[in-house]
Amino acid sequence: MFVSDFRKEFYEVVQSQALFQCDHVQYTLVPVSGWQELETAFLEHKEQFRYFILINCGANVDLLDILQPDEEAVFFVCDTHRPVNVVNVYSDTQIRLLIKQDDDLEVPAYEDIFRDEEEDEEHSGNEGDEGSEPSEKRTRLEEEIAAQTLKRRQRREWEARRRDVLFDYEQYEYHGTSAAMVMFDLAWLMSKDLSDMLWWAIVGLTDQWVQDKITQVKYVTDVGVLQRHVSRHSHRHEDEAHALSVDCARISFEYDSLTRPSLRLALYQHWSLHDSLCNTCYTAARFKLWSLHGQKRLQEFLADVGLPLKQVKQKFQSMDVSLKENLREMIEESANKFGMKDMRVQTFSVHFGFKHKFLASDVVFATMSLMESPEHGSGTDSFTQALDSLSRGNLDKLYHGLELAKRQLRATQQTIASCLCTNLVVSQGPFLYCALMEGTPDVALFSKPASLSLLSRHLLKSFVCSTKNRRCKLLPLVMAAPLSAEQGTVTMVGIPPETDSSDRKNFFGRAFEKAAEGTNSRALHNHFDLSASWRRSPQQQPPPPISDLRPEVVLAGWQDTPASPGWGLQGGAAWLPHAQAVIELKAEDRSKFLDALVTLLS
Repeated sequence: MFVSDFRKEFYEVVQSQALFQCDHVQYTLVPVSGWQELETAFLEHKEQFRYFILINCGANVDLLDILQPDEEAVFFVCDTHRPVNVVNVYSDTQIRLLIKQDDDLEVPAYEDIFRDEEEDEEHSGNEGDEGSEPSEKRTRLEEEIAAQTLKRRQRREWEARRRDVLFDYEQYEYHGTSAAMVMFDLAWLMSKDLSDMLWWAIVGLTDQWVQDKITQVKYVTDVGVLQRHVSRHSHRHEDEAHALSVDCARISFEYDSLTRPSLRLALYQHWSLHDSLCNTCYTAARFKLWSLHGQKRLQEFLADVGLPLKQVKQKFQSMDVSLKENLREMIEESANKFGMKDMRVQTFSVHFGFKHKFLASDVVFATMSLMESPEHGSGTDSFTQALDSLSRGNLDKLYHGLELAKRQLRATQQTIASCLCTNLVVSQGPFLYCALMEGTPDVALFSKPASLSLLSRHLLKSFVCSTKNRRCKLLPLVMAAPLSAEQGTVTMVGIPPETDSSDRKNFFGRAFEKAAEGTNSRALHNHFDLSASWRRSPQQQPPPPISDLRPEVVLAGWQDTPASPGWGLQGGAAWLPHAQAVIELKAEDRSKFLDALVTLLS
């Protein structure tokens, strides 16, 4: 069921536990990357806790069916995945949904989904029937048969309507309000909101925008909400001494400022302007930088802006101050001439002390790269590194994440150029298809869900800008990349069409499931998005159990940028994930799987 009063029905409930009696109790965070790890973690800790908090996972499936908890277990679910499973919505005892109901949920009515079973009354002869005439018995029997037939027909009609209602409700996947924003609202209601918490909420929202999880209208609306909080915090601290401290955190809205440019360029304040222009999807796609003509257009653009190459190719922080002060106006004016009318973005920045400044998108790219970096031994280590980078006390990790993000963005654009120049993007009829081959440079960077999804979105944007085929501009994209050469598996991702009116709803989840079932492909649907599943050999073993956990537990899945380190979930258990529309399968099953997918979507 939905929780209407987050403070009374959630925080004050779990606060009654001994572990919640103060605001700074230590806890253990358990990241989980999929349903298998979630089940394993729950089985290991279900005896120790009654309340479990799931962040960014659990809303879109029947949790009670998957986890099979004891009757006294209660799950608080703060999840951005939509649609919300109807069983979770109408479970009045064990499932409590921490979800903003002003989101466009469109949950079906209870009577359209659930129906109380009625036992048919047995109509057998009794003593009162013994004296009845045979004709009366026959008439009564005919009436009972007619009534039962009518009930069965009504039942079939209701079940048919139920299937249609559920299909319409569940066929698309999308995302709602950021979990980080929901948690910040809770802290604000309790007058415990700090500048760090506000910054984490901003990062959570920006992650949704960077990964195309929400519409532009939704993003701008939520930015407006957070902007009011930023103004409130700025007024609160403007006369306080710590506003000048080297340890303070100052958050600014980066849109209307004339002295601080807010450009739609990735990591440009920590890179050279030239590298940022070449490796930002928005500019690389519109300049068509994979071609010689596109490189020439970039040079023309820089000449039109009036920026010397010597200035453009050195670090942004080393550019002449006079150029940086007017950079936004100079670039925006020239960008309009080159068909790029969205070079400015509504976003936020943070200053840590006097030296360290980061845009929210910088932090998102850094944490994404840390979470999926191949240099870490396990997913838990990667998640911990990403989570630590969000703390102002670990800026070295954040800067390391920025370097990893630069490598990832370079590899993304180089791979896009290779795919387009070698015509790897082909039409399969109802969708486009592209497959990376084993041995492709940097292919290992794209075996993880978020990185492959980012590559797929950028590739589709670039393909739409390069093709003259109008029909292809309206098609979605399915992309495959090698996962494990030893096990012979590949990762596949489905991306909705790249259109201006895109509502960011993904229909590949159900299509992947149907195609897998219809072809008996070796698969494991293990990701938190229903459109994300893992295809594997039956001989593969499930992930090993997490064995080094302390009794105080916060369980978290790593499929979104980590939200709010130290947010205040002391004790209990919670999960935080990240999710993409991904599927992994045996290489030899790929052809028949694609054929089935083509048939389903035709």
